[in-house]
Amino acid sequence: MRHRKQLTRTLVYFFLTLVLLFNLMPFFWMFVTSLKTESEALRSPPTWLPENPTLEPGYVGIWTRKNFGIYFLNSLVISLSTAALSTLVGAFAGYGFSRFRFRGRTFLMTVFLASQMLPGVLLVGPYFKMLSRLGLYNTRLGLILALTTITLPFSTWMLKGFLDTVPREMDEAAMVDGCSRRKAFARVVLPVITPGMVATVIFAFLLAWGDLLWALCLMSTEEMTTVTLGLSRLVTEFRIIWPMMMAGSVIATVPPLVLYLLLQKYLIQGLTRGAVKA
Repeated sequence: MRHRKQLTRTLVYFFLTLVLLFNLMPFFWMFVTSLKTESEALRSPPTWLPENPTLEPGYVGIWTRKNFGIYFLNSLVISLSTAALSTLVGAFAGYGFSRFRFRGRTFLMTVFLASQMLPGVLLVGPYFKMLSRLGLYNTRLGLILALTTITLPFSTWMLKGFLDTVPREMDEAAMVDGCSRRKAFARVVLPVITPGMVATVIFAFLLAWGDLLWALCLMSTEEMTTVTLGLSRLVTEFRIIWPMMMAGSVIATVPPLVLYLLLQKYLIQGLTRGAVKA
């Protein structure tokens, strides 16, 4: 029995190691390609490691030959705003669905869920027309609102699920002690659903940060270009600058990684303290 357990554990670790290598391989190849020259990046058969590691044309080129700083700033502002807005509105909407019973509640929740089944390419046309009429085409605000409407149904459903686990007695006890409904929600309920809010923030940020379709259709000038849109323009009809593209991709992975590392602590705190703290 002991040998069987050891064999099972060995096989499990072996399988997990293979999965880990499979997932890390694209990042490894992206990083080493960003340190190659353009000729070495196009060499066949390819080299696993750069013969003469260099920051040119990859990292130096992406910052000097392209307006990557503007792309980065646009993506950061749009992604953070989308994450904050969808989480805030989703928390209020989820609280309303969780705590109140009103006519059309089930139908409205079903519509929210069904909207997630529509492919984004079908919605680009109507959004383009609406934003153009409102004067929000080719603006950060227009893209933020468009991405928020895409992430909001998921945010609402996720936060409603967390709110359903919070006893109603906590709201009632806070209101008996003198809190209004709004203060009870802010001071008692929100600390309990911290894990759900953190997960929603991460989901919305990643969706907005990695978006290409909406930025391609709703942004038209160089000043409003995002990171993904800027990187896609490195693929031309006759040439693909692989080191520069890979360098930009490496830089683009930094904000999601930093966001996760920063919010990981709060996620663990919410999971461990939750209702006990409240």
